[in-house]
Amino acid sequence: MKVGIIGSGTMGSGIAQVAATDGCGVKLFDTNNTALDKAKTSLEKILARLVEKGKINSEEKSRIQNNISYVNNLKDLSDSDLTIEAIVENLEIKKKVFSELETYVSDDCIIASNTSSLSIASIASALQKPERCIGIHFFNPAPLMALVEVIPAIQTSKEVLEKSVQTISDWKKTVAVAKDTPGFIVNRVARPFYGESLRIYEEGIADFATIDHSLKTLGGFRMGPFELMDFIGNDVNYTVTETVFAAFYFDPRYKPSFTQKRFSEAGYLGRKSGKGYYDYSEGAIQPTPKEDKELAQQIFDRVLIMLINEAADALFLNIASAKDIDNAMTKGVNYPKGLLAWADEKGIDWCVSKMDELYNEYHEDRYRCSPLLRKMKAENKIFF
Repeated sequence: MKVGIIGSGTMGSGIAQVAATDGCGVKLFDTNNTALDKAKTSLEKILARLVEKGKINSEEKSRIQNNISYVNNLKDLSDSDLTIEAIVENLEIKKKVFSELETYVSDDCIIASNTSSLSIASIASALQKPERCIGIHFFNPAPLMALVEVIPAIQTSKEVLEKSVQTISDWKKTVAVAKDTPGFIVNRVARPFYGESLRIYEEGIADFATIDHSLKTLGGFRMGPFELMDFIGNDVNYTVTETVFAAFYFDPRYKPSFTQKRFSEAGYLGRKSGKGYYDYSEGAIQPTPKEDKELAQQIFDRVLIMLINEAADALFLNIASAKDIDNAMTKGVNYPKGLLAWADEKGIDWCVSKMDELYNEYHEDRYRCSPLLRKMKAENKIFF
């Protein structure tokens, strides 16, 4: 298979490595020659490290490198069977690139976007043959992360969906097929991990360190929400939250936090700025979490039930299958368990009761229980 990748940044280069490793002939396109040189140098370093670690041998390294060529003219992608765009998250720019690309490639070429949040239907509308367009969303770093969300637009043909799923599976990735709705699976279902943790802080229930400690020790999450937001960048995470909030017609479940907005405005972006919810300067003393088992349980239960409720609602609205939702969260963002499997473990009665407790306390639509959880409780059912 011949694959064209548009954009030689971290994501584009990573996708190129994945395809080349599987044996595809890859053309990595960028208008910036300096960026292409950087991508080539970066791949050399990555593969050299894999050789040092014994993950691949020198012959495999050469094979992967020889499968990738670097081009600066979009016309060079004309012989592609599949193109994947990984450029700036700007709808008009993507549509312009896709419209031009379509004039060069064959009628059978699949044109895919790696967008994490934009409407695939909108992107597809720029094409003369919109049925060839699909979302293929990798997670960063693409060579290491197992999950790929595949998102058909309403225009996408069944054949294009099937071929895309097969191709990504052949690349040894776990595929989760998602409906073309804001945030797809992961960026939608994960919102409460950040949002509810920020709400707990704003209510004065606990500080950043205590909230992080509670979710790591009781939940088994690799990073707490504030550590993770600092790692991602508060500006990036806030923008995603704001985008999802607006895209869902201002549903209060996705309401952004003033705390995160102010941190972002102050330039407290996290690791990349040296200060976020934590201080990353040399010699900085990190805060000690409060050791209170009852408080920790309260924090963990509240964040977990909001995550479970969001996952249940995604299933209720046919965003994806139960299996794909759980795979998305374990393989896309490294959650310790699938949220629907976690719901089964905790008990559907527990889930409904916890959501009702929150709603009865706050009387906010943010805390409405998913109708699916209520239905399952009434019918005494579980997810798996």
